[in-house]
Amino acid sequence: MNIIKNRYWYFLISLIVIIPGIIFMVMHWVDTQEGPLSLGIDFKGGALLEVQFAGNRPAPSDIAAIYSQLSTPTQSISDPVVQPLGDTAYSIRSKQMDDPTKAKVVAAMQAKSGSPVTVLNFTSVSPSIGQEVTQAAGIAILMAAAAILFYIWFAFRGVEHSFRYGTAAIIAMFHDVFVVLGVEAMLGYFLHWEADALFLTALLTVIGFSVHDTIVVFDRIRENSNIYRRLEYEKMVNHSIVQTLARSINTQLTVMFTLFALALFGGDTIRHFVIILLVGIFSGTYSSIFNASPILVVWENREWRYWFRPREKPVTA
Repeated sequence: MNIIKNRYWYFLISLIVIIPGIIFMVMHWVDTQEGPLSLGIDFKGGALLEVQFAGNRPAPSDIAAIYSQLSTPTQSISDPVVQPLGDTAYSIRSKQMDDPTKAKVVAAMQAKSGSPVTVLNFTSVSPSIGQEVTQAAGIAILMAAAAILFYIWFAFRGVEHSFRYGTAAIIAMFHDVFVVLGVEAMLGYFLHWEADALFLTALLTVIGFSVHDTIVVFDRIRENSNIYRRLEYEKMVNHSIVQTLARSINTQLTVMFTLFALALFGGDTIRHFVIILLVGIFSGTYSSIFNASPILVVWENREWRYWFRPREKPVTA
């Protein structure tokens, strides 16, 4: 099985997957001027109110009307985002509100529905706190990348050009990050899902899985580089991938089957988190096999010398 042979096709597939996500991120940025993703209250501030109705629940338009009526210059909570939670509950996102305003909103919804209303969850985050969380999230991702680069460089210090292994792992990791961000942008555009703290948790988990699988392949390359010293580097890398292919696929499929079951039967509260994990782990498996190791071969052969000019034809006698 010659996997390395078609490495540029794998790179092309990655571009085809990443580019639509980048387009949706740019579209969201241009439309809202808030950034590439639709952020939840954890990152931009605001209020989240989850309520359950004992009887018939009012329509989303009625909920929006209640928020507009109770909105004031000091508590501007108009234009809420109302999403159903099952058949009897709503998740309502709006600008930040205090406890007295929340009590008035709940009382108005109770009067509208004519039945008791139970507050399942209420979270309010100020914009300044949300901005701090956003900055901390970016720093966490950059620190994770730096730590991974240093660790792989140190772990592979006995191998020639050990820095390449860390760089290839980081490139594959950022491939998975862009895939996850692109999918999140599309989910936000079509389903109005927002990136929250659970999304950040899923993203960091994906980074861990991606690098873990890449290190498994790289470790086999390191072992084989000492065993098959006279073998061509491209063939040795391909042999290493084939040796670890079954292990990588079996390990990731076990996780993905579990996540798939959670996505189907786990409920609305964790579905967003689970779907992002599913996408990220699938992308991480792909990148560790079809991106990270081929990058080592491209680097070893310095193939960029031939990207923009045809190769010289051999001279025949």
